Amino acid sequence: MKVILNKDLNPLGEEGDIRDVAKGYARNYLFPRGIALPYTESTIKLFESRREEIEARKADKRKDALGLKEKLEGLEMLLSMPAGPNGKLYGAVTSQTVADELLKQGFPVERKRIELPGNSFKSVGKYKVTVKLYESAAAEVTVTVQGQELKVETKNPPPNRFRKHRDTEERTEPITPEAGPQTPPEDQNETETEPSPAVSLDAGIVEPSQE
Repeated sequence: MKVILNKDLNPLGEEGDIRDVAKGYARNYLFPRGIALPYTESTIKLFESRREEIEARKADKRKDALGLKEKLEGLEMLLSMPAGPNGKLYGAVTSQTVADELLKQGFPVERKRIELPGNSFKSVGKYKVTVKLYESAAAEVTVTVQGQELKVETKNPPPNRFRKHRDTEERTEPITPEAGPQTPPEDQNETETEPSPAVSLDAGIVEPSQE
């Protein structure tokens, strides 16, 4: 199904471009959002009347792209990434990594417009990244990836629980005070008092105890 784009839609095309798309895609997505119009005699005449306006906007885009190209190619991008002693990165530099860094420096560029050789960088070094701008305009950005040493936190070893337990036992043992020789206790049988004679309450006579 032929349609005429009413708005820019990457990567389909720009305003005024004629494209052949699936009917479902046109009816369910492009037409409801005003991105495209059906290719008819009336729409062709409409866009012919807007041709100068559309071309003027394209000329502005070309000019902006050339200005951005000059700025990007004069940019020195330095990325610090965790790496091992051999220069191999713990991870990789991707197009999203470059897009995030460009945004930090004030250049909002879509990730899909950034091309990396091999799709990613996995070691330290200096690389060339291509940033597609407008139409055939593209910028080559120099990206230097340097290794960043990982800091490993050393933790104190856990206390020796067994030693602590032994120390506690030693501290809790009773301490016997030093003393001179003690006199052994006398025989309990010898120190017991003899029973007192039984007293009869009835007769009032004291009966001697029977041995």
